[in-house]
Amino acid sequence: MKQSKKMNLNCIDRTGTLFLLFMTVGLIYAFGQSAEMSTLNDTVKSINKVKIDGIAAVIGDYVILESDIEKTLIDLRSQGASTEDITHCQLLGKLMEDRLYAHQAVQDSLLVSDDQVNAQSDAQINELVSRIGSIEKMLNYYKKPDLESFRSELFEINKLRMLSEKMQNKIVEDLGVTPEEVRQFFFKIPEDERPVFGAELEIAQIVKQPQASEEEKQKVIDRLKTIKQDVEENDASFNVKAILYSQDPGSKSKGGLYPGMTKETPFVKEFKDAAFSLQEGEISEPFETIFGYHIVKVEKVRGQERDVRHILLIPEISEKATETALKELDTIRQHVVDGKYTFSQAALNFSDEKETKYDGGLLRNPINFDSRFELTKMDPALYNQVRNLKDGEISKPIRENDPRGGAPKFKIMKISNRYDEHVADFARDYIKIQELALREKQLKTIQKWMTERIQDTYIHVDAENKDCNFTNNWLKE
Repeated sequence: MKQSKKMNLNCIDRTGTLFLLFMTVGLIYAFGQSAEMSTLNDTVKSINKVKIDGIAAVIGDYVILESDIEKTLIDLRSQGASTEDITHCQLLGKLMEDRLYAHQAVQDSLLVSDDQVNAQSDAQINELVSRIGSIEKMLNYYKKPDLESFRSELFEINKLRMLSEKMQNKIVEDLGVTPEEVRQFFFKIPEDERPVFGAELEIAQIVKQPQASEEEKQKVIDRLKTIKQDVEENDASFNVKAILYSQDPGSKSKGGLYPGMTKETPFVKEFKDAAFSLQEGEISEPFETIFGYHIVKVEKVRGQERDVRHILLIPEISEKATETALKELDTIRQHVVDGKYTFSQAALNFSDEKETKYDGGLLRNPINFDSRFELTKMDPALYNQVRNLKDGEISKPIRENDPRGGAPKFKIMKISNRYDEHVADFARDYIKIQELALREKQLKTIQKWMTERIQDTYIHVDAENKDCNFTNNWLKE
């Protein structure tokens, strides 16, 4: 049962849905010793003498109210999460962990900007409105009087979460495991307790990417130039233009905004080159990436970070180009079936996908770059593409739309290898065992950090919660 509870709490911690993020009321930041902060500290320190209604615990400069715990439980239920095995004490312990991370992040100057938090909040509000139907329905659902109070509460939730994530990432960012550590981790597990890995597939594909005509590309470039000119010369809003015209589903609703971009942000090189060649307020000339054509505006520069807006336009692919790609794939498929060349050779010579063609078309798991995909953890779209394929069979051409807004592509697929469910084997499953070893090392490092910070941080737990059997030593006994 203990294991089940831990799993539930882990699921709570990593869910991106709005109110699975823990709510906080009375959030106080350590940005200076104000009169209000002094008053609060004095009051909290005398808590044993005077009972203060509603305070469940205090972690550094963060207050947790009893209502926070109850709200969290209610919100989890409203989102359909199972709360049967989650107790009041467990929720309080989890809220305390989050606030300890956030408190230490502030102490270590791992700050997040208000712009970043607001951008995240706006994206969540847009997502909720699209799901529920309208702002009014959303406010009614969450029992909020107006959008401003909802946004304010959401801001505090996201600020806490982002600070907590920054701190956790910092704790484990430099950790790695050596081959010897992996070996020791595996062989200390008794044989009858070693993990069982589910059935897995290795999948290969050959991709053809239809290309737009030069005329269509120029049409898109000219349209972007017109938008740029209208913003620069007529004071038109870049934000509004992005909402109206951009074909980037990830940023369109936010006016094309990508906040807090650095040179390490995982954007394609051409996009980063354009963004970091501009001064604040400048707009780039149209440029091409694998997704289409863009213009970028630098909204704000903060040291090594900058907020950018962009507009993406994708040239239309003609029906003729699509038909050509499908015919090429049909021909390639037939030649492989007839034995003129192997699937691997065909991928190398004919595939348009650089990431896979030099590896015989073999797909790599984006989580760990292993070539195997566990059936129970496969992306549903990928699973649906191969679920009916027999070993050695090559699929008919499949259309795949780009969720990031790029042009569609077409591909043929093959299951290269199939692995049955099996008990972990050190040589055969080294990458997965390495992941488990690293995860264990990270958990131990975080637990050690938590133990040390608890001793160094002001913590108060209300008398009514002191009977809780916490995982961490919050009571400093």
